Amino acid sequence: MIARLLAMAAMVLACLTATARADDLLIRNVRLIDLTAETPRWSAPQSVLVTSDRIAAIGPDITAPDDTKVIDGKGGYLLPGLTDMHVHVWDRAALGAYLAHGVTTVRNASGMPFHLDLAAKIDAGTLAGPRLLTTGPILNSHGANEQLNHQFVATEEEARAAVRWQHAAGFRHIKVYSNLTREAWAGIRAEAATLGMTVMGHTPEGVRASGVPVDHPFDMGFDQFLDADFVTIEHVESIVWHGLRNRHDSAAARALAQRIAASGTPVDPTLVAFRNLLHVAETKGAYLRRPGSEWMNPMLVATEQPVYDRWTNEAVEPNRAAFEFYKQMTKMMADAGVLMVAGSDAGIFTNIPGGSLIDELELLAEAGLSPAEALRMATLNPAQVLGEEDARGTVAQGMAADLVLTGADPLQGFATLRRPALVVAAGRLYDRAALDALLTEAAQQDLSRTQANVVAGLKAQGNDVSALTGG
Repeated sequence: MIARLLAMAAMVLACLTATARADDLLIRNVRLIDLTAETPRWSAPQSVLVTSDRIAAIGPDITAPDDTKVIDGKGGYLLPGLTDMHVHVWDRAALGAYLAHGVTTVRNASGMPFHLDLAAKIDAGTLAGPRLLTTGPILNSHGANEQLNHQFVATEEEARAAVRWQHAAGFRHIKVYSNLTREAWAGIRAEAATLGMTVMGHTPEGVRASGVPVDHPFDMGFDQFLDADFVTIEHVESIVWHGLRNRHDSAAARALAQRIAASGTPVDPTLVAFRNLLHVAETKGAYLRRPGSEWMNPMLVATEQPVYDRWTNEAVEPNRAAFEFYKQMTKMMADAGVLMVAGSDAGIFTNIPGGSLIDELELLAEAGLSPAEALRMATLNPAQVLGEEDARGTVAQGMAADLVLTGADPLQGFATLRRPALVVAAGRLYDRAALDALLTEAAQQDLSRTQANVVAGLKAQGNDVSALTGG
């Protein structure tokens, strides 16, 4: 009994004389915004206390434990950390480029075993980077849209086996692609449901016959996937291709947007992905060498060279017209009430890690969405889509300590997000000097490490790696 009383007394004394842990942080004099409001407005200056990886308190005058690190926010604007819902990570070096642009969560859409290792190290705090969510390898069937890193399945049993392999490897999310056969899709959907795995990606089209889509419909119609529990359907241009049979018909597009909204299926438009293709054509390839391109993975750049050559010589006007329609379709989906998230497809073609999400926000505003709508797509909406709205997406007590501080109001221009004053990721502070150091490291990617990780991943899923190894 005496020992218990002594222990209780020690606990009380510890509370009365509390000192901060090394990772406790108090950010003073910052403005906050409630993005759940219909018309969000910035608050009067507040203080935000971070303890470990959570927001412990918010108020105008907080007294923090002794030894808490105190930051003067200088009247700046404190936002939830941004989420990029569609990236491709090829090497750990690029992770810092996301943090340097305020991106504190990424969803990798083409996973291999090394991504699970990276995610574990980030969670443990031994590797600087945004929280890394990842699908397994892309599931596809052979056909018009296939790539070396896809995991190929054709029959229902092959598909079920591939899903079981991904689950056993540690993946809990699946990405599907457009060539999938009816049988393969049926196997994926059934086995994913059995194992509790989520599905996102391109809507499968089945076997593409001659004359599809202009003269003949797709083997598998788009609308059937509006009742298929997709976490998100990716790419507005893919929706136009499959859902509208590539017709740029405003009335049909508006009707399709309403059907998507009625189904409750979320969409990730990734406008920046097609816009970058267009810019390469407009500049005859000069856009490939813009500032920030040094953060692109060198292995990816080498393998994309045929695509660079193609788009350098593509006709500008028809692609410019197509892009204008994609923006219109995005606005129609927003107006119809489709739940949309922001993704950049960073890490492929010339979509720069980190900065491409800011490009996406600017393009969403260019398409006619309000700045608040666009910002929700990178904060609140991803949390809702991922079932994490009770833990992420807002700056509030008890929420995850993923934060971005800017010197200017991002609702008046997203450019301020390109160089935030500081970023807090899982409670870990990165000031501007630390963020600049991460950008320097992002330009120093290890080609041999990348190749080793990718080759190991491809071998694990049974792919031929001779194109990468020269064998």
